[in-house]
Amino acid sequence: MKNLKAIKILTVFSTFSILFLLCINASAQVDVARETKAVTYPLDEPVMLQFRGTTRFPRMKGEAKIKRTKKNGTEIELSVSKMPRPFELGAGYATYVVWAISPDGQVDNLGEIKRRGFFDFDSKISVTTPLQIFALIITAEPHFLVRRPSRAIMLENLNPFSMSGRTLATTTAIQYFGNTSDYFSDARTPEIAETDYSKTPSTILQAKQAIALAKFAGAQRDAREELQQAETLLQNAENAWKAGRPEETVDISARQATSAAVKAETTAAVRKEAREKRNEKTRQDAEIREAENRVTDAQNEIGEIKAELARETRNRELAERDAMNYANQVKELRDEIGKLREELGRTKTEAEDVKIKLAKIEAEKQVVERQQEEANRLSQFQANQNVLMQSLRRFGAVNKDERGIVLTLPENYFTGIRASDFAATAETKITSLSEVLANSADYKILVEAHTDNKGLPEELETLTQERAKVFAEKMMSFGITQDRIETKGFGAALPLVPNTTNANRAKNRRVQIILVPNI
Repeated sequence: MKNLKAIKILTVFSTFSILFLLCINASAQVDVARETKAVTYPLDEPVMLQFRGTTRFPRMKGEAKIKRTKKNGTEIELSVSKMPRPFELGAGYATYVVWAISPDGQVDNLGEIKRRGFFDFDSKISVTTPLQIFALIITAEPHFLVRRPSRAIMLENLNPFSMSGRTLATTTAIQYFGNTSDYFSDARTPEIAETDYSKTPSTILQAKQAIALAKFAGAQRDAREELQQAETLLQNAENAWKAGRPEETVDISARQATSAAVKAETTAAVRKEAREKRNEKTRQDAEIREAENRVTDAQNEIGEIKAELARETRNRELAERDAMNYANQVKELRDEIGKLREELGRTKTEAEDVKIKLAKIEAEKQVVERQQEEANRLSQFQANQNVLMQSLRRFGAVNKDERGIVLTLPENYFTGIRASDFAATAETKITSLSEVLANSADYKILVEAHTDNKGLPEELETLTQERAKVFAEKMMSFGITQDRIETKGFGAALPLVPNTTNANRAKNRRVQIILVPNI
């Protein structure tokens, strides 16, 4: 009996070891460009379709029997085998979804392939679609109600064959890189807080992820009631599961929670867009009022200048008339010559006063123009800043604090956690980043490197100083002057989170590029 128990334990341990090695091997694979063919399905003729797994899980297989009818659209009977559990791809994935994609880009969510069992599983699904020409793919998703496929594509259809043996028309429907997740590439996106994915029902995992995505979309601010309803439904599902209620009862509550979370996410997006439009309208109204005020001030200034000019013209005309009268009366009014000279002096003085006033008005006008130019330059700088932040998001996490724009780069830019050499896969990104920063001359650049606390403080500080230095040297090779760049290596002195877990230490191993406005 003891020998039999030992054999069972050894078998389980071996199985887990094999799965672990397969996961490591799969995650190390590099994405390759792929494409899937759309098939033109004939009316009332069964067509067989084979599927193949993508590079991450090539052992997966599948087949489908497809028939287009006049009454029910296109009927699909799909079976798959050797499907891994979705969460093996990452904590964000909880199920699989079947998609029909037409050549013109129309996407149809056909339904969910449910998880069965603890290890690899087989499953079947019968669905219909109104499409007549389409490709079939199966993707890993956070929940079953997603509206577009992720790039975590697991299965894709091959060329079809008709039961009659005739050749069917195909065309390229989708081109993609097969295993890169576009749901969770942002480090701020929350994951499901669950310790045992294998035992938790898939529908509960999906509801949790749907709620997490709703919060990430801003539902806590813009769709509170809808989010609260989803959280209540999820709590009901979890309570039913923990109480041992029937699986069907748990699934109904969990799917209702997923549906409510998707509604909260959609509502939050709509309300956020409406709020941004209102804010934009308010800003535009304020700018219009400011412009109207500037026009009014300018018109008032022009009116004053015109009035001053009219007075000066009138004074000049009077002076000319008086001078003519004086010339005609010079012989008769020699005794009044002194008085006329005094009058002429007063007229000249007044003319000089007018010139001084005009000079002051011109100086004030130039000050207003310089202020307007400065305001325009600041407005253009702020607009360019938003564009710059958007362009930096493809290199890492971007935020803004009191110092300026902060770009946080993950440690995978280097060949190892204690290396200061760039990884080969990071060269293209670093080149693109350097070109972006070279074209952003309005900013000084601070390169700050950090790491975790594993090692001697002196060695960690030296490592971060070397990492900051190699980034600076790379930037200077693209024309960024040395006086724009400042480097600092902090070692483990400024952790983002406590160095208590591997995940936390990975977050603390980072390089931050701070763009400080130089205006």
